[in-house]
Amino acid sequence: MAKALPKRAILIVNAMSRAGEAAFDDACAKLAAAGVDLIEAHAVAEPEGMDAAVKAAVARAPMVIVGGGDGSLSSVVDHFVGKDTVFAVLPLGTANSFARTLALPLDLEGAVEVIARGRRKRIDLGRIDGDFFANAAALGLSPMIADTVPHGLKRYLGMVGYLMWAIRVAFKFRPFRITVGEEDGTTSRCWATEARIANGTHHGGIELVESQEIDSGVIVIQAVTGKSLWGLAWSWFATLFKLRRREMTTTEWRGRRMTLDARPRQKISIDGEIAANTPVVVEVAKGAIEVAAPREEHPSSSGP
Repeated sequence: MAKALPKRAILIVNAMSRAGEAAFDDACAKLAAAGVDLIEAHAVAEPEGMDAAVKAAVARAPMVIVGGGDGSLSSVVDHFVGKDTVFAVLPLGTANSFARTLALPLDLEGAVEVIARGRRKRIDLGRIDGDFFANAAALGLSPMIADTVPHGLKRYLGMVGYLMWAIRVAFKFRPFRITVGEEDGTTSRCWATEARIANGTHHGGIELVESQEIDSGVIVIQAVTGKSLWGLAWSWFATLFKLRRREMTTTEWRGRRMTLDARPRQKISIDGEIAANTPVVVEVAKGAIEVAAPREEHPSSSGP
């Protein structure tokens, strides 16, 4: 029988996330109406204040509800490792890839329903050079977008803004050569236009790593192979529309611990935020935290 979620919680919302400020009061009201006793509720105006706020909340509440985008969620997930505190999510960002991986409803009412009447689920986290992350990291075009996209474009236009900026930066993009080292000593090399380090299934709001499960006990490195930017565009298109040939555009490696290098050296965006550079050690932290999950999966929340 699924273990019930706590009824008392602290809510921490990143007010600078795409829907954070506008949703805060409504979230408080809906959570209370659903029977969740909010010990405290904070709308954090400065993103750098999220870390301290969540760390303090984890020490005082059986469940901490974090509202924000993928970057906000991933930046605070370390505080839940080794604790009994449940990590609950209000998806208030642009892509909401982690929420999609967890099969959470993306609307506020649905997310609150999961927090009020869902179940506890133990999931894995990824680690890059010892730093925990929730969902996915990437090398290639994605970090270029994350590193340069204007905040206003991201906040007000959402996925459309990302697409517009992607077209702009694509002209500066160059392929790179990656080297993947596996646990058994095997080394693989290939040219790539993008590489993903996946603990979850979604990246950029799209289900790109269909083979992964967030409680699989392994981490996945997936490369879009080749040198052509058009090849990368075709891979995204084929994956988005679930075309039969989509698996032919990528190569995957799976394991508990792997190394990843690139030439030229690449920046790595971790859940949408630039946070590392190659070379890195990639690992899985099996069953690292407990999250608030739906009692039944919602297929509609896993689409792009």
